Parts: sequence; C-alpha cells; structure tokens
Amino acid sequence: MNVAIAFGMTLLAGLSTGLGGLLVALKRSPGDRFLAASLGFSAGVMVYISLVELLPEGVDTLAGEGADGELWGTVAFFAGIAVIALIDRFVPEGVNPHEDHSGGSMGRVGVVTGLAIAVHNFPEGFATFISALEDPVMGVPIAIAIAIHNIPEGIAVAVPLREATGSKWKAAGWATLSGLAEPLGALIGYLLLRSFLGPVTLGAAYAAIAGVMVFVSLDKLLPTAIQTGRHHTAIYGMVAGMAVMAVSLLLLPN
Repeated sequence: MNVAIAFGMTLLAGLSTGLGGLLVALKRSPGDRFLAASLGFSAGVMVYISLVELLPEGVDTLAGEGADGELWGTVAFFAGIAVIALIDRFVPEGVNPHEDHSGGSMGRVGVVTGLAIAVHNFPEGFATFISALEDPVMGVPIAIAIAIHNIPEGIAVAVPLREATGSKWKAAGWATLSGLAEPLGALIGYLLLRSFLGPVTLGAAYAAIAGVMVFVSLDKLLPTAIQTGRHHTAIYGMVAGMAVMAVSLLLLPN
C-alpha cells in the first residue's frame, strides 16, 4: 500500500511539468513576484526538511544499526550532492536547462531541454519516492516542493516547442511527458534496490536524498527565483517555506 502511495505522490509531482505547459498553452505567465515567492518557498521547504529531518533521520538510523552514523550520514549526504552535481556537470551546456540556450532552432531547444530536464528529474523522483515510502506524511511536503519547482521546467520545454510547431497543446503535452522521468526514476530505483532496502540502506538513502534536495534548492530554485529580479521576495518565500515546514513538523506526532 505504501508503495502505491509513494509512487502516486511521485507521479503527481512529475506531472506538474504539465501545469507549466498548460500555462504556456493558455498564454498565461506567472508574474515575477509570484514566481520568485513560489520558487523560494519550495527551496525553503526542501532545505529545511533536508537538514532538520532527513539528514538527522539518516544519521540516527545508521547509528541504530551499529554504524558510525555521523560519519556515514555525512558521506551519504555529500555523495547525494556529488551524484546530482555530476549529472548536472555532464549534461552538455547547450542542452542544460540551467544554461542560456536561446540561440538555435526553437524546436531543437525544446526537445533537448526536455531531455535534459528528464535526466535531472531521475534522482529527484527517486528521492520523492523513498521519502514517501518510509513516511507518507513526510513525503507530502517534499512532493509538493518538487511539484512547485517542476512548473517552470514545464514552461522551459513548452515555450520553444510552441514557437517551433505552432501547436500550443502539443507543446503542453511534451512538457507533461518530460516530467514522467520522475516516476520512471522512482520505479527503476525501487526495482533495482528493493531487495537492499534494509535500515542501513534507508539511513544512507535519507542522508543522500537530503544532499540531492539541498543541491537542487541552491543550484536551481534560488538562482531561478532571484533571476526574476525579485531578490527579497525570493528570500521571504524561502523563509516562509522553512517556517511552514517547521510548524508542520512540530505538529506531527513524535
């Protein structure tokens, strides 16, 4: 049952790229202030839950199995950062959604942006899935935060494809499909690792997921939010995300 719930959360988070595509299809663009605040909020949720909940949970779980929790939790945390950073590093600059690729064919830009985003979404999907698998309540805010930051990615795919094909709904459809990499990453990761999902593996996974989340927040969400020109709004949104996450964790039963 938990597997189905976790996969459902991951699927919904991934399909939120379709909301970005829908905004493009409807020729509506979120204002700079809203975009900065929502991306900042998402970053705040992810950073707070990573450092206050996931990483300590990973350390405690590893320690409970007789391992040096502080040591191996730290190693796993930075390993998570290394994995997502290497994925980011080895996606060619011309197709990396973090880089300026406004030149060239609009259709090619849309396709390669979609492919690059799909590659980036694999570890994010697995992170969402594992968090929700162990604790669906804790998985909800993570899935929501991932969903929020997937919306601009959907826009990044749909805009050039709409210009190239002249079909706004086809562009929206491809934007939605690009988000399916997240549930696919969750499914592949689970099938490969399910026989190893004991306490030690879960502890290491929690710490690694925390690293992935922190990197995504600092490398993708905050820079994108600040690029809107609403620097303070982005920071206020981030603080608000942290505050909401803090309150929600305080209200959860121990």
